[in-house]
Amino acid sequence: MEFTVWGIITALVVGLIIGALGRLLVPGRQNMPIWLHMLIGVGAALLGTVVARASGFADTKGIDWRELMLQVLFAAIAVAVVAGVGRRRSVSRY
Repeated sequence: MEFTVWGIITALVVGLIIGALGRLLVPGRQNMPIWLHMLIGVGAALLGTVVARASGFADTKGIDWRELMLQVLFAAIAVAVVAGVGRRRSVSRY
């Protein structure tokens, strides 16, 4: 596998989009920086691709909607987990 500058830029842009879509699926407010969404999105994209290839439906012509749905689902789960951890650590004063 060869890493190019455009490949890395594309992975970051796709990660940002998948992270944003995952954030939209999680109800409530998430106080997370944009770099964390990008990191979650890139991780979810990689995990979704691995699961899709292991399931045998990653090799399709055109856009693979099932793989994309897996990636967004993994991003939503990760955003919910990270936002939940952040909420538990915050101090509330009533």
